[in-house]
Amino acid sequence: VVRGRARIVVDPSEPGDLGPGDVLVAPLTDPSWTPLFVPVEAVVVDVGGQMSHAVIVSREFGLPCVVSVVGATTSIPDGAKVEVDGAAGTVTVLSEA
Repeated sequence: VVRGRARIVVDPSEPGDLGPGDVLVAPLTDPSWTPLFVPVEAVVVDVGGQMSHAVIVSREFGLPCVVSVVGATTSIPDGAKVEVDGAAGTVTVLSEA
């Protein structure tokens, strides 16, 4: 279980303020997203399954990852403090941005 600041990223070429301690929240990921996994504490993705890119890369980096969080990029406020429990598959918004 980790806590961090949610950073909504919809294009891997425009990561904005994504940095150490943040939680990457994305619509989906593919190999072009891999560098964005390096500084973050966890990954949350709108769509995906247990063999998806986000899950595989997160496991390699030792990051909690929750996939199939429908609407995560539109319902989690950018900059909100969130808690991600990869084992339980839950994402909790702790405070708004």
